[in-house]
Amino acid sequence: MTQGEEKSRSRKKLKLPPINGHKTLTYNKPVERRPNSRRGLRGMDRIYELAQPKESKCIWLTSFGPNMVWGNQEPMWPIPPGALKSAATPRLESLSEPKRNLIGGLNRPAFVYSCGRESVILKVSPFAKQASATGRVDYLSNHKRPPTEFKEDRREHTFSCGRQSPIWNVTDPARKAAERERIESLARPKTPHREFLPAREIETKVSKAAMSSSATPRLEHLARPKSRPDGPFREPMWPVSKSARVATATPRQIELAKAKSVSDGYLPARTIEWPVSKAARKSVATPRTDELSRPIIRATMDHVQFNPDAFIVSEAAKKARCSARIEELSQPLQR
Repeated sequence: MTQGEEKSRSRKKLKLPPINGHKTLTYNKPVERRPNSRRGLRGMDRIYELAQPKESKCIWLTSFGPNMVWGNQEPMWPIPPGALKSAATPRLESLSEPKRNLIGGLNRPAFVYSCGRESVILKVSPFAKQASATGRVDYLSNHKRPPTEFKEDRREHTFSCGRQSPIWNVTDPARKAAERERIESLARPKTPHREFLPAREIETKVSKAAMSSSATPRLEHLARPKSRPDGPFREPMWPVSKSARVATATPRQIELAKAKSVSDGYLPARTIEWPVSKAARKSVATPRTDELSRPIIRATMDHVQFNPDAFIVSEAAKKARCSARIEELSQPLQR
């Protein structure tokens, strides 16, 4: 393939099938298939990577039955035509009948069991509304009463929300009692510190003297903005003096002008490609190198967990004879 054909092939547009009736998407960049590198994929490369079906991890030793694809309506094994044309037996017909409804035709809708309903669970018949309650129903409708030995210290309504009276009633002697100095001191609100200063107002009032005063010459001098001359301050070309052209650098200046050198023993980076020596090309690996170069072959987890020889009986076990004790233990119990 020539270079021109390769460029024209790389510029060819890739078309995707329409999705839900939308227009066809095009992508001008050639797609590179990289199944082993998932990191760093973006755009269409990532879409093609995700579009690949999941590979099965089964091997020939652990795969039983036909090759099935989950998620479809196909049966595991094909149904023979004889089974499709056969008639059901009386037993199959009896098993295919639905379970009988023992409620008696009463089908309650789901809303009657829901929360926030506006009506009762079941409709009350007019005969039940006109009937009189029995003695047992009256007894069950009474609320639970406290025991006879119970003594209530405070009324129940005093602990409820929205009460308009104190927790307990104040007696008349307590209302007419004289106040003491200790009670008056406790009833006073807490006062601030003596040196406490309240918050200053946001707006500060300017005095008349400050409004009518005039600035001093020093303040006017400080109030002026800094004056800067307009540039450029020096022309781009200027004459060099004869002494500067004839001057020679001192040993210190020459030492400082030297570039920073690398340390002793430094080796630069090796090139990507380097020639291989003839000795390396004609060398033969030792047996130890061949042994270390062999990859470690490990069995898969399916093979480790599944032992195909688990139910194989050895030849020695087939020809063995059981002892008298084993024959005695193998006899069933006589009940």
